[in-house]
Parts: sequence; C-alpha cells; structure tokens
Amino acid sequence: MIYSDRDIKRLLNEGKISLNPAPDLTTQLGSCSLDLRLSHEFSVFEYNKHPYIDVRDGLQARDIMKTLTVEDDQPFVLHPNSFVLGITLEWVELPDDIVARLEGRSSLGRLGIIVHATANVIDPGWRGRIVLELANHGQMPVALYSGMRVCSLTFEPLSSPVEVPYWKKAEAKYRDQQQPLSSKIAQDQDKQD
Repeated sequence: MIYSDRDIKRLLNEGKISLNPAPDLTTQLGSCSLDLRLSHEFSVFEYNKHPYIDVRDGLQARDIMKTLTVEDDQPFVLHPNSFVLGITLEWVELPDDIVARLEGRSSLGRLGIIVHATANVIDPGWRGRIVLELANHGQMPVALYSGMRVCSLTFEPLSSPVEVPYWKKAEAKYRDQQQPLSSKIAQDQDKQD
C-alpha cells in the first residue's frame, strides 16, 4: 500500500517522516508522492586518471570522481550519454516501519533524464541526503539547476518495523550522507571462492 497525499501530510506533521528543509507542500506534494529538489553539488568522473574501474580498489573508486559545485543561478549541463552523481537538497529521515521509493519526474524523463540507475529503495531508518544517479539518455544536452524539483519519493508501510534500521547497520556505507559520494563497493564483504 502506498501512502496518499493526506497520509504524507499527516506523517510529516507527526514527525514520522522528516525533511529538512521542510517541503513546500503546495508545489512538492503530489497525489501519492513528495518531490525533492536538486542540490548544487555533483560528482563527475575523471576519465583520464584510470583505464577502467576496479570495483575492488577502494582508493581508485574515491579518486576517479571529483565534486563540482555550481552557483544557485548557474546550470549544470548534463550531456548526452553522460552519467554523474547529484544529491537532493533535502535531508530525509525515515522511521523503522516505512520504506520510500525514489522515482523520476515525467517532465525530465521526457527530455531523456533519469535519476536512478538501480538505487531506488530508500531503506527504513534512512538518515541523510539522497544521491541521484543522473544520466542523459536523450540526444541533446540538458541544463539542470539547483533547487529544481528533480525526483519524487513514494512511501509504503512495512508489515512490522525492521529489526535493524539502516542507521544502525554496521555495514551502512552511506549513513548520514551529506555529499554525492562515489561508490564504496570495494567495502563489500562478498565471499570469494
């Protein structure tokens, strides 16, 4: 079951779902979703440093990207076939019994812009800003601006509160995220046979 606009307002008023800065419900609240805005920080690949990405090399994963900051009134131009990390302006906190799903906005999708490659589930107990996996699948560059509504969240109740919310997980790599951090896949403890 997905929460409706009236449920989202109630959960925000009760402080069960928290956004900082608080959303402008007249523009950000949909029938069953809440729009989030784009911040002014982006992480971009520096393709000339490495011939490929080694997912087991944590230092390389950190060094292959650099963070750019654009002024509030200046565009960030996302070129065709490019991929960057952005981040929401809003800090989001979820309780232990609600999951959120990140969705793109149709108006941007119609220009070829997607906001997530795979990471659309925002875990119960999440606390932080949400990184956006921005890609341009269109034929033309698109100018994006800080403060624009770029994505939305839908919210769903769980059958019971989770035993270990995201903020309590020892292996939570992106806890309290403040910037568009590059991949930390090298920290995975996958079994090697």
